[in-house]
Amino acid sequence: MSKKKKDKTNAIRLVEQQNISYQEYEYAWNEAQLSADHVADELDENISQIFKTLVVVGNKTGTLVAVVPGDRELDLKKIAKVSQNKKVEMLHLKGLEKTTGYIRGGCSPIGMKKKFPTYIDITAKDFASILVSAGKRGLQIELAPEDLANLVNGEFADITV
Repeated sequence: MSKKKKDKTNAIRLVEQQNISYQEYEYAWNEAQLSADHVADELDENISQIFKTLVVVGNKTGTLVAVVPGDRELDLKKIAKVSQNKKVEMLHLKGLEKTTGYIRGGCSPIGMKKKFPTYIDITAKDFASILVSAGKRGLQIELAPEDLANLVNGEFADITV
């Protein structure tokens, strides 16, 4: 599916191993512009279709992954409830790479160091395909929400404000 020879991320390798149909998109980024708004502008895509990967820690279950649309915010109370935690807080940025293998702005729900419980906002089902980070800054992968859920053993849930 790649046109030219280039280094593939873990996320792309895993998608290809499962024979999942996907498209990859490269875009210009810089340290000051790692937001979903910037990705949407650079790729001329609907921000509701660009999903960001957030990592949280539950008081009972430990690390959790939330995949939410770029124009919404994660509701910590909703993800706590759906994941059977009393309380959930964002993972400190310092621990992101150690926990997931990814850095801020390049964190993909696919191909983390370990498989964590993953919750994909229910709005993903409104689209035939969504975009998530492909595992490095400046690279997005587009795939069907159901394919993403199957790949990461994800659960669709109402987790946003």
